[in-house]
Amino acid sequence: MSRTHHKNIEVRAAVITVSTSRTEKTDLSGKIIRTCFENAAISVVSQTLVPDIETDIRHAVEGAAAAANCVVVTGGTGLTADDRTIEAVSPLFRKRMDGFGELFRRLSYEEVGTAVLLSRAAAGLVCRSAVFCIPGSPNAVQTAMEKIIIPEIRHILTHAGQ
Repeated sequence: MSRTHHKNIEVRAAVITVSTSRTEKTDLSGKIIRTCFENAAISVVSQTLVPDIETDIRHAVEGAAAAANCVVVTGGTGLTADDRTIEAVSPLFRKRMDGFGELFRRLSYEEVGTAVLLSRAAAGLVCRSAVFCIPGSPNAVQTAMEKIIIPEIRHILTHAGQ
């Protein structure tokens, strides 16, 4: 299938920021994600901020996946005890997109070097929605959105049966 067929897919996005220290006012990463979607003419149907609590993260992702076909979760992907995003979201994946994390780390290596080992960025399908879990740093968000998610989301959703 040529990429021209992907243009007909309507992308409905949801943004979830995982943080106990940020507020809606200080959530720069969430704002960057929303702006990237809007600049790509993709509507954002929901945006929320949840604490680093597995059940809260899981419920937010399940709700977002029911309303949107592209969900970006930012924050909580590192190695600290508070980083719970991957533990919360991974069990929801019916199919994993391992290449997302691999490509994200490869692109991030150019910026942060071997510190990229601390990133557990991941993606997969929850029902028929593409869910991306990315770090909370603004630079990481920009990289993931501009170099991977925006260019590939319609292609991904085509294969996911949208």
